[in-house]
Parts: sequence; C-alpha cells; structure tokens
Amino acid sequence: MKLKTVLRPMFILLLAASFFVAGCQSVTPPPTASETPPPNEEVKTPGGSEEPAPQGDAKATPRNETLYVNGLQWGAPTNFNLLSGNPAFPINYGNSRELVYETLFMVNQLTGELEPLLGTKYEWTDDLNLRIELNQDAKWSDGKPFTSDDVVYTYQLGKKYDINWSSFWTYIEDVTADGPQTVNITLNKDNPNKLTVLDSIEIMPMLPKHVWEEVEKKANNDLATIRKEVNEDPIGTGPYKMYFYNDQKITIIRDDNYWGQALFGKLPAPKYITHVIYKDNAAGDLAFKSGQVDVSQQFIPQVWKMWEGGAPVKTYIKEAPYYVPGSMPSIFFNMTKEGLDNADVRRAIAMAIDYGKISELAISGYSAPMEPSLTLNTEAEAKYVDQAAIKPLQWTTDVEAANALLDSIGAAKGKDGIRVLNGTRLGPFEIECPYGWSDWNAALEIVAQNAKAIGIEIRTKFPEAPVWTNDLQTGKFDIIMNTPAGGVSPSQPWNRAMTIMYSKGVAPMGEMAFYNWGRYKNDQADAIIEKIPTISDEAELKALYTELTQIWLKDIPSIPLMYRPWVFDTVNESVWKGFPTEGDGSNIPPQISMDGAGIKSLYQIHN
Repeated sequence: MKLKTVLRPMFILLLAASFFVAGCQSVTPPPTASETPPPNEEVKTPGGSEEPAPQGDAKATPRNETLYVNGLQWGAPTNFNLLSGNPAFPINYGNSRELVYETLFMVNQLTGELEPLLGTKYEWTDDLNLRIELNQDAKWSDGKPFTSDDVVYTYQLGKKYDINWSSFWTYIEDVTADGPQTVNITLNKDNPNKLTVLDSIEIMPMLPKHVWEEVEKKANNDLATIRKEVNEDPIGTGPYKMYFYNDQKITIIRDDNYWGQALFGKLPAPKYITHVIYKDNAAGDLAFKSGQVDVSQQFIPQVWKMWEGGAPVKTYIKEAPYYVPGSMPSIFFNMTKEGLDNADVRRAIAMAIDYGKISELAISGYSAPMEPSLTLNTEAEAKYVDQAAIKPLQWTTDVEAANALLDSIGAAKGKDGIRVLNGTRLGPFEIECPYGWSDWNAALEIVAQNAKAIGIEIRTKFPEAPVWTNDLQTGKFDIIMNTPAGGVSPSQPWNRAMTIMYSKGVAPMGEMAFYNWGRYKNDQADAIIEKIPTISDEAELKALYTELTQIWLKDIPSIPLMYRPWVFDTVNESVWKGFPTEGDGSNIPPQISMDGAGIKSLYQIHN
C-alpha cells in the first residue's frame, strides 16, 4: 500500500463535497499525506519576541509539558487566517477547531450531541427561529469580552464574502443580537433547513469583531487583500495562543488566563502543543512509534504491530476495527446504463462483494463488517433507523444467493460465462476511481473479481484524478467510487442520504452534477429528504429515515464498500497518559484530543 496515497481520496472527495453539494456544508477531513517537501527553515515568532522562550530557545519546549501531534498539517504553514481559505494548523477549518478559535458548541462524535462551549444552550423558539444563549464568562485572549456582536459579525462575514461558511446563508434569513449574551438565527422561510443551521453552530469558528473590522478597513473590504493577511498572532477565545512556527513545526502555548477554566474546571494539561511537519507518512509513523509524537492523525497500516512490538501505542477501540467510523466510501451505479438499470442486477453485485476482504486488504481491517444502510454503524446515527425493519432488505456476502437471484430473473450465462439479460450482456462494465488511490484501487479490484464469480464482467479503470472528477460529475461512467458526505455533524445522516438520492436540481447526464452522480430518481425519496430537516419529533424522524433507508435498500443506487474513520486518532503514551478509550465512561470522543468535544481529552491526560 502506498502510504502517501492512502488518505488522498477522502481529502479531495470531501473537499469537493464541501464546495459543491448544494448548500450542504461539509467538513473537510484533515489530509494525512503530502508530496510537498518542507521548504528551508525560517523561524518566526508570533506574539512578539519579547515573550521569554523556555530553555532560552524559541524552538524548544519542555518535553513533559508539550503534546506533540502529527497528521493535521502537511507542508510549511503560510498563514493563520480563517478567511484565506487555506489556513494552517491550528486554525484550519473543521478540525482542531477549539484550540485558538472556538465554536459556539462542540460536536461529540460518539453521541452526535452538541455540547456547550461559547454557547450555553440553544432552542428553536418556533419553526424558523433558533435562539442561542452565550457564556457570559467567555473572553478573547486580549481580555475583551466575547459578545453577541462577535457572533453576528462572524455570520455576516459569510454573507459579505465568499468564505467557508457562506453556504449557510442559503438557509438563513438573518442573524441578530438580542442583548449582549443572546443571538437569534432566523431561517430562510423558503428553505428552512434546521439541520444545516445546527451544523453552523458547531463548525463556524467565532472571530473577534474588534480585530477583523480593522483588517477589513485596512483591506478596503477587498477579500483578495484580506486573504493576504497572515494573522500570525490570532486573537481567539480558545485555551491556546500562537507561540512560534517555522517550516518544520508549529507550537501553541496555553493561555493561563483562559476563560474556559470556569467551564472545564481547570486548564488543559499540556502547556504547549507542537504539530511537527513531516515530509511523509513513513517519517511521521517512525517518530510516533518512538514516542516523539503523542497523538497521530496519520494512517498507520497494521497499527496493532506497534503495541505488539512493545510501544505504548493505543487506539480508541482496543480490538479491530480500532477506529470509530465517520464515512462510507461507496460505488455508484449509472442508473441509465442498460443492464445496471436493473435493481436485481445491482443487488446481485452487492451480494457478491467480499467486504471482509476489502477491509483487510484495502484498509488494514479498520472497517467493521458492513451493515448496508444510509447510516453509519454508530450509536449517533444508527438510532435514526428501525434496524429490525430494514434487516430483511440488507444484503450480506452470499455468492450462491447472488447467482440464484440472477437465474431467477432470466439472466443466463453465455459460453464465456457472462450472463445475458433480456438480450443485454452484463458487461463489460467499467468501475473507476483515480489512479494511485491505493486503498480504493484495491477495493475495486476485489469488486471486479467478485462480480466475475456471478457472471458479470466488470473492468477496473483508474484514470488521473481530474478525469475521474469529470466522469463523476458528468455521469460518464458505468460504476464509480466516491464518498457521499462524510463527517460528523447534526445534519447527518440526512446530508449523506441527500447526496446519494436527492434528484431535484441534478443536471442530466452529460452536464455537471455535484451530488446524486448516478442520476437516481424516486419521487417518494425526494419528498422524504425535503421533509426531514423540518421535523423535530424523534419518532417521526425515525419513521422517515427508516422508510428512506428501505427505499435505498430496494433500489440500491449505491453500495458502501467500507467504513472509514473521519480522523485517525492514535496515541502513544510514552509521555502523556490517560487518553480516552471505549468504555472508560468519560464520553470523550476520539477526535484527536483537539477537535469538537474531543478537546476534553486535554483536561484528562497527565504525565
């Protein structure tokens, strides 16, 4: 397996999803590798050189006071400006989101719940208005109070400029302050999507109005000029401030005046957090194994060999699959392709696939056995579907049954062993993903082999990524692999279902489409997808998701091939101990100790 290519699919695919899925804000997962070599070192010291450095060296911090991290930053940092579109750790949008700039609420990957941070509580006062109360203790790192004006200002930046959170305004009519500690978000009455608005309160980092108004004035409100602002000493509400950075590492220092001591009961344990920038996965894995890195977000093949070799390494889950899933890379059928337009043929392919082999060979066994559904096999998502009701429709690997199904619909094998259905030979069909995405390439080779066993000819096709992207969007494919809306957010699993099944607004074959790439169409599915964001009653939601999942299981427009973690959270306890694990009762999620509710890990660990 080529390490440098393993995580690339998730990065690019979800980056595309975040830009293109109509108004559905997705979080870009942290990339885990880069071919970019680190440039020559140039030390910079944000915050002024007058701050004394530990041990008299601006680069050195005491090991027992420093938490070392890798896998969230590849290549030298260029800026720490959220409006730039490409800020470096720890400012990058959608991960490590609570270190310097904080969000109103923290999403918990384990439960899907939103936990208080800058906001203390939220409630829908009616079908169109979300009322948020703020923590009156919250302050910026320069000592100024955090108020509702900062929240309104941050939202308005997304309306004023084309930035990461602009798409939320598809569903928002207005954001207003109701006193210094209360904010009201009014939904667009023509498109009132509560789910995506809830996404906004757990992903949007709050910016200080008194700082960024001045940046805007200096730039004459020109976004291109604003984006050039390096912002090397960001003023945030979070528990850390920038300390120094160069081309090899980025270090932040704890703010001992952090307002959140009132919320968490104390300060986070590490005085420093240093992200080391390695040239590739191999270098990062070696450093991690030796204890030079404490928290790794890199893909580590056969991670269990590290602790079998004696290293104090552990994952959140002690046994396979080791990581909590956060996405489902899937194959999508061209619903207009003769032969593949038959649901029984698609079901037969689904039944023929050896999902265990895919997990073992493509992703080191990090995928649990597949349980076909629109939801992940997690507590946070599985609760939305009546599992007993969908079970009769779920498939498992059963080649004999797949052959029997094809026999039953009259798809007889020809002399070459390939079946013919109603005069149409079942193959060759091309199945594609980009060249070099080694885990996906391996998965599709297995699918092609499995299909042959049931008399369907599938040939793999691995073009360069731009060709695959064009094929995906224009529908120029037979079968194609992609990840439908991954990530952990309040809008899941709706966001994933919408990406797979919603047909309204999807361009016809030959034109660009950014979701529902196979051009699946089912009027009842469309109606359910439109209704879900307007429903709060849990029983009604469960009934809707169950019906939608049953439709998907019958029509099979896509087949999930594996579960993947959203982030690879692996820890080495050579220096820091007490990281959360499954069943420890802490309810702290494996979100790399610094993203969403995962940041609570920093208050639990110790030397």
